[in-house]
Amino acid sequence: MTSPVIPLPKGFSFATAAAGFKRPDRDDLALIVSEPPAAAAGVFTRNLFQAAPVLVAKKQLQASGGHARAILVNSGQANACTGEDGLADCRATLALVAAATDLSPEEILPASTGVIGARLKLDKWKAAVPSLAASLGQTSAVAAAKAILTTDTFPKLAWGTLATEAGEVRVLGMCKGAGMIAPNMATMIGVLLCDAKVGSLWWQEAVAAAADRSFNSITVDGDTSTNDCVLALANGASEVVIDSAEGRQALLAVMVEVCQAMAFMLIQDAEGGTKILRVKVQGAASHAEAELAARAVGNSPLVKTAFFGQDANWGRIVAALGRSGANFNPDEVSVRIGGITVFERGMPVADDLDALLAPHMRRGEISLDVELGNGPGRYLLLASDLTYDYIKINADYRT
Repeated sequence: MTSPVIPLPKGFSFATAAAGFKRPDRDDLALIVSEPPAAAAGVFTRNLFQAAPVLVAKKQLQASGGHARAILVNSGQANACTGEDGLADCRATLALVAAATDLSPEEILPASTGVIGARLKLDKWKAAVPSLAASLGQTSAVAAAKAILTTDTFPKLAWGTLATEAGEVRVLGMCKGAGMIAPNMATMIGVLLCDAKVGSLWWQEAVAAAADRSFNSITVDGDTSTNDCVLALANGASEVVIDSAEGRQALLAVMVEVCQAMAFMLIQDAEGGTKILRVKVQGAASHAEAELAARAVGNSPLVKTAFFGQDANWGRIVAALGRSGANFNPDEVSVRIGGITVFERGMPVADDLDALLAPHMRRGEISLDVELGNGPGRYLLLASDLTYDYIKINADYRT
């Protein structure tokens, strides 16, 4: 089976290096560089313990007015909860990379992933940066996507194109994440690259909107990381200018499609996960209340373990709805699993449905539809099940 040919956005090059931050046998440092200066945007974790690279990247974007040329990602050290020393370490890595390339430190947006509390190993950075710089332009996007992984089992890339009268625009995304996934911004890191010429203010709005409709609508375990971020560059190398309302809407649609594809892969690769739960809530008093209800179900350990065990225990679903904080009349609630109604208007369906539901519970992707009967609000959340392997992976994560 041949690998697909990825339509890479113009004007970007990739580099990787094996620094040995966690293991000596794999690349764990990635650099993505735009040849021309690019409109830059970022969405970041709302966890109050924000990692040093998050704080530095936010400051760089603010100081530049939304412009940058490169994204630098390391795996194996989160550089979170490391205080002023962590900020200094982060800036030192930018200086090291800038000195080895034609970049300036202010043009590089950093991101890190790994164990919280560990300071960066600057000696390993110093040893690895020459190899990183030498590989620039000699490395594939797939290799860069592999270099940012932690407990992931496969690299996550997605792409899309937009045909315009002036030419083709390309969008490429890569991300990492398998556990500690319940993004709220925006452990996940996402990168979005585009070769259209766009305004930096709109680019920030578009990246935030795309993240909200994709990465912010998934959960593995309900944990929001200190390092979550999506960093995005649009460099104009295609020479296609996107400045009309219609053009912006079309480009945003491609960005959303790319981000949703990556979000699906994050749940597909959930640590130990065996199933994707498509939790759809409608009939809520508002979209915000629909989200409350969906997240209560998707984050419930009892719901997640039931689906892992292929047990259509609808009682756990309605119990989660009842404690979600959403306002509704229990007598108006209905629940469907795999399209089969198991609970209707506050009452269980009289039939014995276990045999009918069994084939649906064995599937890798299961729909779970909730009708609250209280308004126009709706929300879709992708969630994973909770397995023995998730416990094993996270019980000895640091060892």
